[in-house]
Amino acid sequence: MNRFLPNYAVALYVLAACVACSPALAAGSPDTASGRTLASTRCGGCHAVDRTGESPLAEAPPFRTLARKYPLESLEEALAEGIFAGHPDMPDDPWEPDDIRRLIAYLKVIQAP
Repeated sequence: MNRFLPNYAVALYVLAACVACSPALAAGSPDTASGRTLASTRCGGCHAVDRTGESPLAEAPPFRTLARKYPLESLEEALAEGIFAGHPDMPDDPWEPDDIRRLIAYLKVIQAP
């Protein structure tokens, strides 16, 4: 038996663990996938909701930059109560708790460094 096989097996295990924890795979989880759908349908008319692209409404920040301005968890309360913004196009209807959880999960995955 090869004496290097145990080290090789350990390296494969570590690599698999790193890949399993990567944001790219997390983006494929049911919560983040439905969070992306929510972002697109409810917010995509004004905001860029992906890791790239410009917002359709120039004043609307891309979702991938939100963590630079706010802790993402702070959006939970605002979404639950209905966001009141300084422009008329921003919907102020409250979100359901499960939808908030899914959106926040998605936002965490797409944040730019």
